[in-house]
Amino acid sequence: MKPLLPDVIVNGEVIAPERIAAEAQNHPAPQGKPGLAWKAAARALAVRALLLQEAARRGLTADPQETLPGQLETPDEALIRQLLDLAVDPEPVSEDDLRALYAAHPDRYRAPSLFEAAHILIPRGEDAHAARHLAEAVLAQVLVDPRRFDDLARDHSACPSRANGGRLGQISAGDTVPEFEAALEALDEGQIGAEVVASRYGFHIIRLDARARGEVLPFEAVCAPMLAAQEKAAWMRASRRFIAGLADAAEVSGITLQAA
Repeated sequence: MKPLLPDVIVNGEVIAPERIAAEAQNHPAPQGKPGLAWKAAARALAVRALLLQEAARRGLTADPQETLPGQLETPDEALIRQLLDLAVDPEPVSEDDLRALYAAHPDRYRAPSLFEAAHILIPRGEDAHAARHLAEAVLAQVLVDPRRFDDLARDHSACPSRANGGRLGQISAGDTVPEFEAALEALDEGQIGAEVVASRYGFHIIRLDARARGEVLPFEAVCAPMLAAQEKAAWMRASRRFIAGLADAAEVSGITLQAA
């Protein structure tokens, strides 16, 4: 990849364009806009350089830990972890905070909903464009005459449910892929989705037959996972503040760290 930016220098340390180009592979960007991936990679490496420089300033010595059985952190990974452990001081999360969040957003803490649904699955095959075109043609027939759903499922669906007219029986949140579940959530009972839904399995035509919304769980049942999530969020906010402080005090050229 041809460099799209000038040299990136962090407190006198030059980050080679070749490193940025390699890192850019880890930062997806819209089609035809490789410069966005380059900038994201340059920011990531600049922040990494800031953290390693701060670890060196504090005289830290790498103490790699095992992340998976038989797999240790690299020395740089260990230094960054050790630095953040020392420097990041998140605000504590109180029970009052959790209760206020619970009261403000009760729908977040419902038991999983139950659905009765049916679908027609058109597999992607070797030609995804042709598969989508077929799915849209079948959907058009279903929308014109919903009574044909069963027959069209038997004729076209690649799911074993085709033998039962596409009916999946009772399913709960988490039983299907996220795209399918999101489509179910958006439908009213008895409604057929107006658009085909793409997933890793192919293209789905979906009908929601019935829904039983889960009850709101009591605070005591969700307190522990809420606490873990809020503590993680607090740590992330504190780590961003720490990195922003390093960036404000640093001499950085070739990239801005505002979006780091």
